[in-house]
Amino acid sequence: MDNFEKYALALMVVFGALVIGGLMAVHIAWAHKAGFLYALGAAVVVWSAGFAVLFDKPRLYGLLLLCAIALITASVVVLVR
Repeated sequence: MDNFEKYALALMVVFGALVIGGLMAVHIAWAHKAGFLYALGAAVVVWSAGFAVLFDKPRLYGLLLLCAIALITASVVVLVR
């Protein structure tokens, strides 16, 4: 990885953590158990995606990102309803 990729990955991690952490905080404050669990699941999936990057598994990384996107979407849907 060159320097630009490292900075881009750091930005994705930081802002991804802020989004997922914010979703978890909102669901705790509004007592939405299902939404919190979706957001927590997304956090675990994104955390495990870091290992896919570490071990250079791009297909697994893509699959985990799609799963995280689905879980975040489900969490937002629970929040909106």
